[in-house]
Amino acid sequence: MESHFLTAADASVPLIPVTAEALPELLAARPERWRNWATQRGFKAKPGSLLCVPSPEGQTEAVLAGYAADEPLWMLAQAAQRLEAGAYHLEEGDSEANNRLEAAVGWGLGCYRYERYRKPDRDLPRLVWPEGVDARRVEAMVAAHALVRDLINTPAQDLMPEDLAAVAQEIAAEFGARIEVISDPGAVESGYPCIHAVGNASVHPPRVIELSWGEAGHPHLVLVGKGVCFDSGGLNLKPGSSMRLMKKDMGGAAIALGLGRLVMELGLPLRLTVLLGAVENAVGSRSFRPGDVLTARNRKTIEIDNTDAEGRLLLADLLVRAGEIDPDLVIDFATLTGAARVAVGTEIAAFFTPDSRLAEALQGPAAAWDDPVWQLPLHQAYRHMLKSGIADMVNSSSGGFAGAVTAALFLKEFAPEGVPWLHFDVMAWNTRNRPGRPKGGEAMGLRAVLGLLESRFGSE
Repeated sequence: MESHFLTAADASVPLIPVTAEALPELLAARPERWRNWATQRGFKAKPGSLLCVPSPEGQTEAVLAGYAADEPLWMLAQAAQRLEAGAYHLEEGDSEANNRLEAAVGWGLGCYRYERYRKPDRDLPRLVWPEGVDARRVEAMVAAHALVRDLINTPAQDLMPEDLAAVAQEIAAEFGARIEVISDPGAVESGYPCIHAVGNASVHPPRVIELSWGEAGHPHLVLVGKGVCFDSGGLNLKPGSSMRLMKKDMGGAAIALGLGRLVMELGLPLRLTVLLGAVENAVGSRSFRPGDVLTARNRKTIEIDNTDAEGRLLLADLLVRAGEIDPDLVIDFATLTGAARVAVGTEIAAFFTPDSRLAEALQGPAAAWDDPVWQLPLHQAYRHMLKSGIADMVNSSSGGFAGAVTAALFLKEFAPEGVPWLHFDVMAWNTRNRPGRPKGGEAMGLRAVLGLLESRFGSE
């Protein structure tokens, strides 16, 4: 990945973040022509606004970047997206070191572009590393986000189960991790029967991906990701409008893989396992059907109420596998239910956990990194909605209420008992353009969970 930073530059333009409240004082300390220019251009330092201040010779003397004081992460993101190519340096005054780190991450996120199918229309600006910023950490965070966004943005034609497995293998090779990809249909069927059933109708056979890294003796983190590379809904076919974005239904796997990459690149003192189920939920003569009964990896039986509730079937097998490898913390990511989006909208990551301390510990990092999360209830009384007349449970409640809750309760039946567990039900997609968060695939929850892991397990 091309770096959007410079170690040094012979000449660079000052980039000055400023809030609306601080603008008068800043201008008062500068030449009068700065004040005149700001007045002429109507610059009020609103968040996301820019003012290029010309020198007497007609060159750009400085750039003022308006931002909100409570959003330091995004103070430079708009500048990264809008400025002309060239070198810039942060003129920061009394900014705290942590703000400089966040600003650098925001700059990197603002420079993201998805370029697989068309050439970029212009070169991007580059920022001289702010003083005291951990460049390795910034680059690792930016790269993890870029990986997640690239995977989600890639059309299904170029990102089927075999392609997702290939990306995981490249990452494993980069960090010396061990990886096993189960691709033989018979092996998938015998070991991960629900994953096999969901992916069996596709000409792209399902894959089960298990990446392992780290030293024995460290706490064992297991990341689980739903990798439905395209979701037609199966025989419960989605309407066309609902199918349009279903290339993003592997967003959970992308986030799990991106977070796993970040854990490895930062060298967190963890033993890491990433478990991904990669399938296409297609329509064909081998599609699983409403009314079928599947037997999961732990031998629990599941009556299929709706073939479009397929993601939880993948996660069921993977969560059982997670419990078999002695985890200390299990976190799963999935684009699981529309109900979660109804509850919290598209820009908040809904999550569930039976562990109140874990939920509380997530709040601080989520706020610090402006990666909003919201806990929804694992209301056990709703378990009755999953009752089946012929199996241990149904895969989807037909009542139409509390869809995100019942999906989480379904997963709870397969999550390892006595082990802290977080389940994320996310959009994984920005529906609008914002500084540092372009429309398209998004690594929702990644920064919040990284902060949680660092506070819980520390760093070496």
